[in-house]
Amino acid sequence: MTKRSDCPISNVLDIVGDKWSLLIIRDLMFFGKHSYSELQNSEEKMATNILSSRLEKLETHGLINKQPDKKDKRKKVYQLTASGIDLLPILLEMILWSAKHAPELTIPTQLVERAQSDKAGLIDELIANINQ
Repeated sequence: MTKRSDCPISNVLDIVGDKWSLLIIRDLMFFGKHSYSELQNSEEKMATNILSSRLEKLETHGLINKQPDKKDKRKKVYQLTASGIDLLPILLEMILWSAKHAPELTIPTQLVERAQSDKAGLIDELIANINQ
């Protein structure tokens, strides 16, 4: 893939700069979704062609991997890689920003308070739960 520039922000946006990619990462990270059908049934109702292309893009860039489901080898499951998990602090900051600037949203107060008081501890706990 050709880089638009050497700007680190531009680099991240080239990989996950569309809302669908971040929502897939959110679902894998916070909601324990791993199958195509689970990801497709998210609240935002992503079209199948968009979901397929974003999963492929995220896998190509090493943020997720796809493996056969241990229970049903015909199905595939998706997991975050270490690079994908490294996006956790960014997503937490987005949650905190929304809590501050969009108070009408339903954001778990306990999560916001914990992120504000012990972000490092929260990140460690969340990482321990990802991909389990």
